[in-house]
Amino acid sequence: DTGPERSTRLARNVTGLAPPEPIPVAETESLLGHGRENILLEEVIARYEQAAQHAAVVVVEGLVDTEEQPYGTHLNAKMAQSLDAKVIIVAAPGRDTPRQAADTVEVVARAYGGIHHERMLGCIFNLLDAPVDPAGHIRFDFSRTENGYNPSHEKALRDECGRHWPATFKLIGCIPWDRELIAPRVRDVMHMIDAQALNEGQLDRRVTHVALGARTLANSCQDLRPGAMVIVPGDRDDLLLAVCMAAMSGTHVAAILLTGGLKPDPRVWTLCRPALDAGLPVLTISYTTMQSVLYLPYINLEVPLDDRDRMKRAIEAVASHIKLDWKEPLLTAIAAERRLSPPAFEHMLVERARRANKRIILPEGNEPRTLEAAAICHQRGIARCVLMGDAGRMHRVMARRGLTLPPDIEIIDPTRIESRYVDAMVELRQHKGLTAGLAEEQLHDAVVLGTMMLHLGEVDGLVSGAVHTTANTIRPALQLIKTAPGTRLVSSIFFMCLPEQVLVYGDCAINIDPNAEELADIAIQSAESARAFGIPPRVAMLSYSTGASGSGSDVDKVKEATRLARERQPDLLIDGPLQYDAATIKEVAKSKAPDSRVAGQATVFIFPDLNTGNTTYKAVQRSAEVISIGPMLQGLNKPVNDLSRGALVEDIVFTIALTA
Repeated sequence: DTGPERSTRLARNVTGLAPPEPIPVAETESLLGHGRENILLEEVIARYEQAAQHAAVVVVEGLVDTEEQPYGTHLNAKMAQSLDAKVIIVAAPGRDTPRQAADTVEVVARAYGGIHHERMLGCIFNLLDAPVDPAGHIRFDFSRTENGYNPSHEKALRDECGRHWPATFKLIGCIPWDRELIAPRVRDVMHMIDAQALNEGQLDRRVTHVALGARTLANSCQDLRPGAMVIVPGDRDDLLLAVCMAAMSGTHVAAILLTGGLKPDPRVWTLCRPALDAGLPVLTISYTTMQSVLYLPYINLEVPLDDRDRMKRAIEAVASHIKLDWKEPLLTAIAAERRLSPPAFEHMLVERARRANKRIILPEGNEPRTLEAAAICHQRGIARCVLMGDAGRMHRVMARRGLTLPPDIEIIDPTRIESRYVDAMVELRQHKGLTAGLAEEQLHDAVVLGTMMLHLGEVDGLVSGAVHTTANTIRPALQLIKTAPGTRLVSSIFFMCLPEQVLVYGDCAINIDPNAEELADIAIQSAESARAFGIPPRVAMLSYSTGASGSGSDVDKVKEATRLARERQPDLLIDGPLQYDAATIKEVAKSKAPDSRVAGQATVFIFPDLNTGNTTYKAVQRSAEVISIGPMLQGLNKPVNDLSRGALVEDIVFTIALTA
């Protein structure tokens, strides 16, 4: 179908809802072809959010694999993951046996985790007992076929599915094929085959049958039935008169199609006038009769956008065959907490950053990845990036990468140090013996200069670390920005964008071997950060043992930290010590920590020391090829964020967004 996308408009026509415009195929294929699937999924999330306002349920129609677009199932699965959506499979059994039809659904369900997955709700079988050709297609030239629905076929299908499918995956409905629901109006056929009207008549008549007038008049009479579109050579005046007589005698023929570009003799046309005046449409087409018949298998059977009557009848037919006992469990399942998937998290992060409209300083302006990330942030409106470095060098670096630096992006030369920065830094650090000369020398470090700009409120945040060490980034912040009131330590978290959801890991960058009190602080800070970014905090204090299964100083530290965190934050969902598998996998949690409210569903993971945390986050990031956003520093007066020196451009973009 090459016209406007129909489902969205159908929904507008029959429900009064206002679904957002669908994403064009060309845009989708461009993003997929350039390896930017994440941008596509963010766009899906954006349209979902638009549709979801004030809605209890959002229906997302999946794509169908075709020869031109073979990526439908892949994208459907990605969208279901990204939206944390429940899935209903719609299938047409065609010529399949009940066993084959059930097997097909099970195969399709594998793309979404299989029919046993909690995401899967059930299946609807559509077009039951439809007449199909050997390729499994329903064609317009089958319209002579009567409805062949057999209730025993539905029973056999239900019995087969009931034997092989779990109770959680239901057969929600079986919708029989109905010939009337593929019946186009004469005007629709006229437009599809580019026919001309010799007599318009009633163009809204439905075409339910096609009759080819090739036989003698006597043998053609049986084809003159209500709803028939009779195709006859333009010079067969006898058949034209016969159709007109049938119409005058009360047979509601849909239309006559005259082929070959031949028009009736005027004298014959006069004899046809009573039938024409009664509304019989007469169409003409330049193709031969054989060519015209060959058109029929390819007529588009989708509902035209202005055919409200057919839309209404289709909806009523479907609704009458859907069992409503699935509705309440569906709504209950949807009411549960929605997992924040990576595209949803990234969309939220970018939207918040856009609304915040913050000025972010990037001291490593000459670094290629940082330059590219700044250009992306500038183009997408994520933040107003300020680059520090040599402007000429920046343009040369971008040119070597085949990219262009936006002409209006702000660039600061860090070699030109204004006196106000020296004075302000001396005022801050004179108790440590800092002189103007030493301050000016330190300010030649771009990170120190950027941190002073942040202290003075000239920028809103700082991102560094693509080439500098963590210490180089954090030391100036601790000296000049200092910790927030009431904060005892600075810690860090990573937002780990795993396929199903975003998790928080802390501390993986700052504190080498925190004691129990510091570990409790890290847990509380990390939980607050998770909550601030839309992740409901359920904190797992990680160890090599779960509960009372292990002993030793390392385990005791985690136990004590858990106790202290509970004392300080009684409402916080926190448990420990927990092994990683007990914290993440429900089946393991049931055996290792059956009474835990965190085990099996943790969202915030606190590692006992830097050795464990840093090793784990990098192993997950690199082996699972996931985006890790961070480290985000917690506990500072103003936002300063450190990058891993192995950070990808995408990591830097999201760290800038996080900072904003």
